[in-house]
Amino acid sequence: MRLPRSRRRSETRDVASDKSEATSQTSLPGDQQAAGAARRFLRTALAQWSDSGLPEAARLGERLLDDSTLLVSELVTNAVVHAGTTVELVCRLDTRESPPGLVVEVSDHHPTRALRDDSGVLDESDVPDDSREGGRGLQLVAALSDAWGISYRRDRKTVWCRFDLPAGDGATPLLSLRGEPPAELIAPVPPQADRANDQEWAGRGALSFLAEASDLLAGQLDEDNVASLAAQLLVPRIADWCAVWVYPAGAGARLPSVWHVEERRIDGLRSVLEKSPPAADKRPGARHIAWPATPGDTVGGGALAVPLLVTGRCQGTLLLGRAGPLGLPDEVTGLVEDFARRVALAMGAARQYARQAMISTVLQRGLLPPAVGRIPGIDHAVVYEPLAGDWVGGDFYDLFPAGDGRWCFALGDVCGNGPEAASLAGVARPVLRLLAREGYGVCDVLDRLNKALADEAAAALTGGTAAWEGGQARFLSLLYGEITPYAPERGAHCTLASAGHPLPLVLGSDGRVREAASPQILLGISETAQYTSESFDLSSGDSLLCVTDGVTERRRGQRQFDDDDGLATVFGDCTGLGAAGIAERIRHAVHAYDSAPPADDLAVLVLQAR
Repeated sequence: MRLPRSRRRSETRDVASDKSEATSQTSLPGDQQAAGAARRFLRTALAQWSDSGLPEAARLGERLLDDSTLLVSELVTNAVVHAGTTVELVCRLDTRESPPGLVVEVSDHHPTRALRDDSGVLDESDVPDDSREGGRGLQLVAALSDAWGISYRRDRKTVWCRFDLPAGDGATPLLSLRGEPPAELIAPVPPQADRANDQEWAGRGALSFLAEASDLLAGQLDEDNVASLAAQLLVPRIADWCAVWVYPAGAGARLPSVWHVEERRIDGLRSVLEKSPPAADKRPGARHIAWPATPGDTVGGGALAVPLLVTGRCQGTLLLGRAGPLGLPDEVTGLVEDFARRVALAMGAARQYARQAMISTVLQRGLLPPAVGRIPGIDHAVVYEPLAGDWVGGDFYDLFPAGDGRWCFALGDVCGNGPEAASLAGVARPVLRLLAREGYGVCDVLDRLNKALADEAAAALTGGTAAWEGGQARFLSLLYGEITPYAPERGAHCTLASAGHPLPLVLGSDGRVREAASPQILLGISETAQYTSESFDLSSGDSLLCVTDGVTERRRGQRQFDDDDGLATVFGDCTGLGAAGIAERIRHAVHAYDSAPPADDLAVLVLQAR
């Protein structure tokens, strides 16, 4: 039974029993992207119904679009936050009752029944509170819909709401709402005389606007993109023009974005604005300011300046204006202030991301050894790819001269990733260089590095912090060795050892592949560990391949790249290739093993005797 607007309350009904002339449904993953996907799905469904020529679809107007978009966002958000399951969304035109209505149903698969009092009304303690993050609760559903309710089944819970279709044709043709998200939020600029509906729009469409704007702004990782998007979201919906000033740390004001409803006026407006940049203002709230006519205008205008504040620091200023008196009602001014807070948060996040990217670049550069020149009698090639999106990698490599014709090489992988792993990698490489140049052999280098790591772990245990630092274990797998060319074009002698690392492989000129070391314990596990090394000759044309577990453990479903000697098979097919060709062949095979991007750092070192 449909409840009249004057008696909004919850009711239970059999959702599957309704029949309607137009129905669209979809399944959404229970993650933070679900709400945005639901809003896009609803708009697409309404536009398709409008295309179909249904009489009822012609009565879908802007107000109903705003309200239904907001509620579908809230209901999906609540389902994700409180149930955490896949969300089923159904939208339909219900023509069985009079007047016809738009019905939205959101179902999750966590069917816990809400508590009710003796009258059957929902217990207020069970209704999500508007102040909670992740959804404003069912009060908003009751406030905006004509009827709503909750249905429980054995395997799901469904919250539905219904909007009566207004009499007559809708005010906004829904075909114009098919664009990409920024276009969806930018309505055609209303004539000056029609802006009397600002207050009404702020009361009904503002929440949907802010929800969409938050999604769009949160996806920007560049400060200038945030500024550009903010200006385009406000023009022409609220203002004729908008400018965003930013205040970089240690620098003067910068104007990355200027937008005008008439694009031909943007350059002139920018030239006027750049002559008088506003000072950073830490006082919260919008301020109305007098504004002279912009180039091409015949009358003066009004402007509104809103500081972009984050944790007490002014990130910039949002400046918007209209030709003629500004005349913004308090509700719209409050909306702009709320919007400015979201812009400021997005801008602060973008700046933080830029700082982290800079730190990542500096740290990553410090992990890379200096460029290695020509090694007499040896060709070499390196592939080094830190995990995409990570600050810095836990893998590292090195290749350097140690005197007396010896060249030392290392390929390591710290347990963990991120800055903690990078810090240990940054310590291990210079220690290896120091010990090698002091004349220590392969076994002695590993013994001393292992003792240093084990002592650090023991000190951490004594201090009650366990063998972790920042949540990352201080253990290290390492392949370390030294190679001495006999003479140009006559091969080389190699000595190496593997401490918990994928074993190196040797490819002979005859195409045979063999392991070149024995497995040993990780560095940092046991203070008493004693490491042994193995020595062998590389004949002219023989190649030594060293990799990290980002190669051998590359996954495709339940299988790994090195299952059934997969790495040796690919390596064996490299007969006749030079060092660079082998390294590239291995890299390509690892990436081609699965369509998903690699989930670990990737490092490959190839040494080939001439």
